[in-house]
Amino acid sequence: MTEENVNLQESEPKTGSEKIGAVMVVGGGIAAMQSSLDLADCGFQVHMVTNQPCIGGNMVRLDKVFPTNDCSMCIVSPKLVTVGNHPNINIVTMADVQRIQGEPGRFDVSVNKRARFIDESKCTGCAECAGVCPVHIPNPTNEYLNEFGAAFRLYPQAVPNWFAIERERTSPCKSACPRI
Repeated sequence: MTEENVNLQESEPKTGSEKIGAVMVVGGGIAAMQSSLDLADCGFQVHMVTNQPCIGGNMVRLDKVFPTNDCSMCIVSPKLVTVGNHPNINIVTMADVQRIQGEPGRFDVSVNKRARFIDESKCTGCAECAGVCPVHIPNPTNEYLNEFGAAFRLYPQAVPNWFAIERERTSPCKSACPRI
């Protein structure tokens, strides 16, 4: 599982509308989700590209939202489910936009998708990998106040519901081993 360049092809939308085209939304927060839903409902194929392992942005880290004091997950969870199940939305996680060329209406975009180190086609979100992972790292979702395993899912309702492994250079077990 290594890094790869992703080719986001323009394809015919799956809603049966007459509009043909593709749109790329960069980001995975609440605004990006709503924009993706609006565009997809208009019949466009939407490629939602985020550098995070899942969508949801900063709103999933909040307890309440201003000014209504509503539960943030109560607001964002229905959007997560709708975006994750929409036939016209392709979610590309752990990806960085490398290059944009062209003119309005005819862009050529190069996206580099970083390795997740867990096979997305086999991951069921069962959390077994996180339970046995011996390496712990600071938790960015909780402002680094606690730690979680290097095999992780950012939050329980994550979309897509795949785990990822955070790797930095050499693992601590290899660094400590005198035989390697």
